[in-house]
Amino acid sequence: MKTSREIKTAFLVIGGIALFIYGFSFLKGTSLFERDKTIYTIYNEVEGLVPGAKVTINGLSVGKISEIDFLPNSTRILITMKIRDELIFSTSSTALLYETGLIGGMAVAIKPVFDNENKIISGDTLASEVKPGLTELINRQIEPLQAKISSMLSSADSLFIGVSNVLDNNTQLNLKSTLQNLSNTTQNLNEASSSLIKILDDNQNYINTTFNNFSDTSANLKSITDSISEANISLTMRELNETVRGLNLIVSSIENGKGTLGKIVNDESLYESLMDASDELESLLSDLKNHPKRYINLSIFGKKEKPYISEENNQ
Repeated sequence: MKTSREIKTAFLVIGGIALFIYGFSFLKGTSLFERDKTIYTIYNEVEGLVPGAKVTINGLSVGKISEIDFLPNSTRILITMKIRDELIFSTSSTALLYETGLIGGMAVAIKPVFDNENKIISGDTLASEVKPGLTELINRQIEPLQAKISSMLSSADSLFIGVSNVLDNNTQLNLKSTLQNLSNTTQNLNEASSSLIKILDDNQNYINTTFNNFSDTSANLKSITDSISEANISLTMRELNETVRGLNLIVSSIENGKGTLGKIVNDESLYESLMDASDELESLLSDLKNHPKRYINLSIFGKKEKPYISEENNQ
């Protein structure tokens, strides 16, 4: 029995419609042949999250995002998720929105909490949580650096403004003049250095002779100091000590009244006798000076000698 063309066309249209429905369901993240649970979560912002994004538990894909829309009468975002029906975890679990990569978009990871009393069922809503993405973390790190750079740029602008205010026309002219003088000074130093080098070259022989003489003088001084150091200084010091010890003994003997000099120094009666003798000698010399005729009597005709009369009797 031959199949008519109309029946073939009908089968082809029905197959196309079924294939379209299956593809559409696949793209929306739903399955026509598998049973699943529908759960919800709410976020304030879901930039980068699209329908069909995967839902994971511990990195394993367990479902997909089926719908994203506004929560009625609110600007918050309601996320509808289709997950495998056999998964059992508590309604205390959390739906974490995270960034899958720099260009991988966003996804939702369920952080399961296992509580047999509050098992999740289709239609439940999980608490939401957002994990900072790499871009946001980089922005957080860059913000303080950006603030510091802005502050540095502001300080640099202030510095340049201050320098511009200080470096007016007169200051610039003075600075140019100073730099010119510095250049002239450097040139003069170079010329002086060249002259000095020429003088040293011209007098190299004299300089060498001077240093040789200085070396000979140093050798002679070293020889003299070696001779002095080799001298028997210890013997000289020992003899000096013996001499000082002898002088100490002599002085000690004089202080103790020993010997003639000691008796003269320490005998007061001898001192008084010497003083009396000195007084009498002084009186004698004075009388001899005042009355020389008493002591020198020259008589040609034999005159009689006059008796001596002391000055005390004359008084």
